[in-house]
Amino acid sequence: MSTISQNGSAKSEPALHGGFNVSLAGKKALVTGASRGIGAAIATALSEAGADVALLARSQNDLDRLAADLRTFGNTILPIACDVTDVDAVDAACHAVLDRMKHVDILVNNAGGPLLHAPALELGNQGWQNVLDLNLTSVFLFSRNIGATMVARRTGTIINIASIVSLRTMPYLMSYCVAKAGVASLTQALASEWGPYGVRVNAISPGFIKTDLNRALFESPEFGELAVETAPIGCWGQPEDVVGAVLWLASEASRYVTGANIAVDGGIVFGVRSAWLDAFSHAVRSSVNDKVAVAS
Repeated sequence: MSTISQNGSAKSEPALHGGFNVSLAGKKALVTGASRGIGAAIATALSEAGADVALLARSQNDLDRLAADLRTFGNTILPIACDVTDVDAVDAACHAVLDRMKHVDILVNNAGGPLLHAPALELGNQGWQNVLDLNLTSVFLFSRNIGATMVARRTGTIINIASIVSLRTMPYLMSYCVAKAGVASLTQALASEWGPYGVRVNAISPGFIKTDLNRALFESPEFGELAVETAPIGCWGQPEDVVGAVLWLASEASRYVTGANIAVDGGIVFGVRSAWLDAFSHAVRSSVNDKVAVAS
């Protein structure tokens, strides 16, 4: 855990761990975007807690490497390459998982990412659609496929990985902000519809987590340190810091919780300042200008 100095500031990053002690023995889980970062940490924690886990991501090689590690826990691990933006591929992957595992108790819709950073006036139609397909439509597709079996069985839990931009928007990320806000809204809509059938649907909104996707931000001399100073916890998060909330929502400990959107952000959302947003804007524009062309 982080240590607190005499002046009250956090001086070190939290210790990495698998969240709190929970058993998911006998449960079957499906995690999208499972090959790296937050997704890999979630898949590892679910497997360590005793669940059989289907791993989905685009790279079969990356999935196979992770699967080899997770099989040391003694559970069934099913790695399946899948482009979550391809409707037919999603249908086929869900069919394969259900054929092998027979049912899914825990669905974690983790696949996503901003893809591009661009001002609204430079954002083209295809760039807009690509971000929504990856971050929002994929969540709907997996929830519809797997949720149908959960409703039929009258049990299950769906955990959607949203983002703090679902709670507070940021510049040059308009399509990503809209998509993640949509995930939060979809979460509540499904929770309302499927609650009577014993299916809980919740979201988790991570803050700034040290993953490869965020490397340009946490290595930025302007934004990286300012984000740490702004967060009440006083540090960037690690992928493993999201795991505790996932395990809680996946377990019976949260059986009376549905439709929630839990911020795992070190307090960034309520601690954000205008200077922080200015530094964020500059870091994004200066570090990923070469990606703006993708927007069109």
